[in-house]
Amino acid sequence: MVIGCLRITLTLAENRSLKGKRSVVRRVSERVRHKFAVAVAEVDTLDDWTVATLGIVCVSNDARQSHTVLMKVRDFVEELHIDSELTDVETEIVHAL
Repeated sequence: MVIGCLRITLTLAENRSLKGKRSVVRRVSERVRHKFAVAVAEVDTLDDWTVATLGIVCVSNDARQSHTVLMKVRDFVEELHIDSELTDVETEIVHAL
């Protein structure tokens, strides 16, 4: 079993409230889940309304497949342009028993 992990940091420069941040996080998360069938959660910077950090996980039997899916997710989020800018991306592939 291979677990692909993607951590995306979005900067919400025009945002002025946690309610606005939640709206952006919800829209991005729902679109990513629907299109790619991956798990998505806000994982850090919970109280900072100008930054959203999302964790995205893909489970597969092939490391290359997991990496490909995560890169497609990254590109998709970057192209959304939902009041945010993609400012940081980290990936990790974990081989589990």
